[in-house]
Amino acid sequence: MDRLLMIDDDRELCEMISEYLAPEGFKVEAVYDGDKGLERALNGDYALVLLDVMLPKLGGFDLLRKLRATSNTRVLLLTARGEEVDRIVGLEIGADDYLPKPFNPRELLARIRAILRRPVDAAKASPGEPISVGDVTLQPGSRTVTRGGERVELTAVEFDLLQALLRSAGAIVSRDQLARGVLGREFSPFDRSIDMHISKLRRKLGDLPGGQERIRTVRSAGYLYAAEPARKTVGRK
Repeated sequence: MDRLLMIDDDRELCEMISEYLAPEGFKVEAVYDGDKGLERALNGDYALVLLDVMLPKLGGFDLLRKLRATSNTRVLLLTARGEEVDRIVGLEIGADDYLPKPFNPRELLARIRAILRRPVDAAKASPGEPISVGDVTLQPGSRTVTRGGERVELTAVEFDLLQALLRSAGAIVSRDQLARGVLGREFSPFDRSIDMHISKLRRKLGDLPGGQERIRTVRSAGYLYAAEPARKTVGRK
């Protein structure tokens, strides 16, 4: 069974989620405050962390920042419905996705499965050839990215987004394609997850050496990595 860590001070909710997910192949361990949650997340081997924003002792955002300093463990953020700023902040500091409370357990299960469809270990099992576009090189096997020879640290979602954009460099990739291919769900016009992840990716990669924007937004269409078509670095002559 995949082990999940749920950090939420609502004990009744934790128990309900644990009972719901058990028949689906997930073992949920619950922690009810931020301090213990961070310690467990850093020291345990979990497929995913379900993290509430409002926590005693250590808030969800602070916990996520500390976790991201040393770990790429998948994180699904649980936010209050209507608090869009929480969702934006959560994505900016490294959450893989978010789900507003109250939520339907079936939607929670769908989000968990969507995130786990792109695990790091599975990606390492099928290396593939490196992709080099301009000054950026992406290694699918080790899931590493360099720009100008310098390592760029990306979250799992940012890596998968960049890979999709590099493979179609010079062509537009729609938000719907990115949502289905990276997040594992249909794109909703009111969902800003893709936009926020792209924004973070832009900041980490910076502009092209000539000063041009690296990842362009094409109005009503999607995104375009502004470079020559992606080329494979292995076996080129």
